Amino acid sequence: MAETKSSPKKHVAVLAFPFGSHPLSLLALVRKLAQDAPNVEFSFLNTPKSNHSLFSTAKPDEILPNIKAYDVADGVPKGHVLSPNPIEGVELFIKVSPENFRRGLEMAEAENGMKISCLLTDAFLSFSLEVAEDLHVPWIPVWSPFPYSLSAHVYIDLIRQRFVNNEVEDTTLECIPGLSQMRVSDLPMEGILGDIEGSLFSRMLSEVGSVLPRASAVVLNSYEELNPPLLNDDLKTKFRSVLNVGFHTLLNPSQFGSDVSGCISWLDKQKERSVVYVSFGTVSSPPHNELIALAEALEESGLPFLWSLKDYIKDLLPKAFVEKTRMQGKIVPWTPQSQVLAHGSIAVFVTHCGSNSVVESIAYGVPMIGRPCFGDHRMIGRMVEDVWGIGVKVEGGILTKNGLLKSLDFILGHGKGKEMRDRAQALKKTVQCAASPNGTAAKDLSHLVELLSGS
Repeated sequence: MAETKSSPKKHVAVLAFPFGSHPLSLLALVRKLAQDAPNVEFSFLNTPKSNHSLFSTAKPDEILPNIKAYDVADGVPKGHVLSPNPIEGVELFIKVSPENFRRGLEMAEAENGMKISCLLTDAFLSFSLEVAEDLHVPWIPVWSPFPYSLSAHVYIDLIRQRFVNNEVEDTTLECIPGLSQMRVSDLPMEGILGDIEGSLFSRMLSEVGSVLPRASAVVLNSYEELNPPLLNDDLKTKFRSVLNVGFHTLLNPSQFGSDVSGCISWLDKQKERSVVYVSFGTVSSPPHNELIALAEALEESGLPFLWSLKDYIKDLLPKAFVEKTRMQGKIVPWTPQSQVLAHGSIAVFVTHCGSNSVVESIAYGVPMIGRPCFGDHRMIGRMVEDVWGIGVKVEGGILTKNGLLKSLDFILGHGKGKEMRDRAQALKKTVQCAASPNGTAAKDLSHLVELLSGS
């Protein structure tokens, strides 16, 4: 139930984890909440670079009067140049947290003139519980990855006791409700199997399972219908309230980005379900030799392709490939991905299995070929292939020319490939039903609005 104008005003502080797709997903949720609860003021605390990326490109209909961005320190020393390893920036950020957020909260309260009434934070920021307790306000963490990885964090002590330092990579996680199809090798190194003592990031993530049960509610970037009933039921016993509010980045359909690279006009000229779309997200990229293999496979397949590839990586590809495939495909540094995956010409998505990418692929019924890179990508790849049956992982987890050609032939062919494409369309309909006005996600979203507005 949306808040009425007569309701007393509330001031919700939003704490973002400024890496990968996390802040984009969280802001998409906040924008939807701000629309449904106009009398709630949202202070969005994030690093300057991430805030600039999110807010500088916002379209007029995305600028809401009850959302205000505040910058918090990113921990990077002045003049310091970050290495290509993305974890370095994460470690520096955590080193100055939560003090950077405390200063941001003071600034937000001073400028807004209202005390914080609730903390809505990325669930990775496990220290947020302590901050909320100091403020004497409810804490509502938002888990942006899929719920499968959350379950692994809940059972981290059991996992580390049974599997760490043991040669059990192919062992299934049948001891954890709802994760029987997962293997130990699918688990993320960060926080689950990683060095908790040697990494601030791993240590912070290792605390998630123990602090989330003390939250007022846990918000999931998912639909209840996508998870095994056993997993849903188990999570409900672990937390006070579990809210599957749906895919955050799809809560605001108007958030399609501008087509600056001409992708959509190019796709308009292609045949229906004929194009291979390739993207490995904003953070990860396979090694150079795998990109060469991918390029060779695309060229030999003869299939039209759209490849989202940063210019400095594109320069590593053989010039002959770029020239030969100029009429066959299109390589661009950025795509409006939701718009691309929604296009009728897209046949298959070659992806790193990042949660945002898989979310959008499910929403538009596009089957996937996965090359997991890090984090929870391997768990998501397992879900795509073995749980939902809407895609395949590349053989051996490595892109090879023959392996990718085989995967393309399988997914785009008859028989089992058609069954997979049909399952992708069926899952799309399941999500549409859950997201409908009377669906489960809409009801959970209304409950979240009530919690934030104090109704």
